[in-house]
Amino acid sequence: MANDNTSNSEQISRLKSLAGSPSDTSLVMLNINRYKAEVNFPEGQSYRSYMGAIEHSVGAIGGSVLWRAPIEGSVVGELDEFDEVLAVWYPSHKAFLDLPDADGAREMFRYRRACVEKAHIVELSDRSLSLRPSEA
Repeated sequence: MANDNTSNSEQISRLKSLAGSPSDTSLVMLNINRYKAEVNFPEGQSYRSYMGAIEHSVGAIGGSVLWRAPIEGSVVGELDEFDEVLAVWYPSHKAFLDLPDADGAREMFRYRRACVEKAHIVELSDRSLSLRPSEA
């Protein structure tokens, strides 16, 4: 993939087919981000604004940021160039796909473009209770 911030069209198609179907379930998206130097992760104002915008927009569709943590190092693999991992819970695949239309999403995606240099987003099943928010 030439641009690591570009969606995988096959996976997006799979998510769309699940959305609204009887197989649509809650899920966790694990975000692995490298931030642009000018963002001054984790103290910078644009980074903090981005995190606030994520929490607002994800909350607007019924999801929640479960946790986020700085990457300290990579024991296996090449993740040293990344800064942070965020686990975001969504009540359904449809809710995840509705995120671009959520309240505040335009601002959230503007911050994303300004802050994130490189990203990987990995879909996880939340069938394990440890991956669900306490209210779900």
